[in-house]
Amino acid sequence: MMKKMIIIGGGAAGMMTAIKASDRYSVTVIEKNDRPGKKLYITGKGRCNVTNDSDEETFLKNVVTNPKFLYSAIYSYNQSAVITDFESWGVRLKTERGNRVFPESDHSSDIIKALRQQLEKRKIEVIYNSEVVDIITEEYESDESSKEKYLRQATGVLVHDLNKRNAGTYQLSADVIVIATGGCSYEATGSTGDGYDYIYKINALLPDSDSFIAVEPRRPSLVPIETKEKFVKGMMGLSLKNVSLKVIASKSAYNLKKDKIIYEELGEMLFTHFGVSGPLCLSASSYISSFAAKELAKHNNEFDYGGLTLEIDLKPGLSEEDLDRRLLRDFEEYHNRDFQNSLGKLLPRLLIPVIIDKSGIKPEKKVNSITAEERAKLLQVLKHFTLTVKKLRGFDEAIITGGGISVKEINPQNMELKKVKNLRAAGEVIDCDALTGGFNLQIAWSTAYLAAE
Repeated sequence: MMKKMIIIGGGAAGMMTAIKASDRYSVTVIEKNDRPGKKLYITGKGRCNVTNDSDEETFLKNVVTNPKFLYSAIYSYNQSAVITDFESWGVRLKTERGNRVFPESDHSSDIIKALRQQLEKRKIEVIYNSEVVDIITEEYESDESSKEKYLRQATGVLVHDLNKRNAGTYQLSADVIVIATGGCSYEATGSTGDGYDYIYKINALLPDSDSFIAVEPRRPSLVPIETKEKFVKGMMGLSLKNVSLKVIASKSAYNLKKDKIIYEELGEMLFTHFGVSGPLCLSASSYISSFAAKELAKHNNEFDYGGLTLEIDLKPGLSEEDLDRRLLRDFEEYHNRDFQNSLGKLLPRLLIPVIIDKSGIKPEKKVNSITAEERAKLLQVLKHFTLTVKKLRGFDEAIITGGGISVKEINPQNMELKKVKNLRAAGEVIDCDALTGGFNLQIAWSTAYLAAE
């Protein structure tokens, strides 16, 4: 008789765990929504960035939090294996810029359809509109000679049928339980942090706080950034391509030996009514979020984002000398114009008033009257355009959740919790997160593969 596995959550990690476990277990997936993969529908702007077809080493460099923990997962079920599986399941894939892999149709529904068909083909039971309210555990009795350090073992779950308003709970037993509940981002899709609550309830049954299963504080990641400067509102909708962005942590604000660059990359960004977004800034937010978490862990008080500066090089393809020569050429061409009317070839219209203000040069000053010192100041503004971070936006705008069940608590070979026998975790509920580009979905697929063992 096959062993019984219960998977909590029918998202990317949950469905993949079920599919990969189905030849060894009798699998039941419990999903609170009326259909699986609700968050998958909106990933990659509705196109579903399935994975990133880079080599494993490059892939792990794009993991911001705990990349070493993922070695076994990524090498056991890598990007090529994921691509092969989905293509064998009838999904035609294509690879775009940055090794991002999408369905040829550009429809995330094709990925969900393929996963659902595999669930049906393998006769995997899925219980919809049902919520696991608790994981049942009992004290683990180990042999004195055993090397195992389990404190409890998982034996089942308590389930509430959401279709029945006044219904109580019922119990399902299992040999293995997998938490694949996702994080806290996009709450409307069902990601409400349930997985962490299960751990807190188990902790309440453990002998003392020293034996608690650690859960790293949850934080929004891959999320837009609010800035203190009000002028960004006037640039709302402005997209800048091929700019360089640095995130600099002030030594005085964070008691560092020197100012620290916590992120630096070239790419595209977007101004919003509250600050900045776009690929560069979303990636930067992951490093900001990680830095904030480390500072909080050190000082155990509220994190002040005000010591973080976004420094933008608006012309990274030009050295300061080359840019100065470009300015001289433009100024010679427009020598009789007001300064405010001389930057149209160099900068987008919405950015010009802000640059003029930051340069300190009067808008109506004739170009032929601008001094070398003023031009040097303008040059610095163009190469070092700064914004001050106010905060990161919330979970409702975050693509993923940072934090989660600490990797120190999980066996990286099979995703089992070290203190609770037969309880495993997969996907976003684990404290691992990466940059945009298909990396986070690959983490879900790979950890699911091991959780299915």
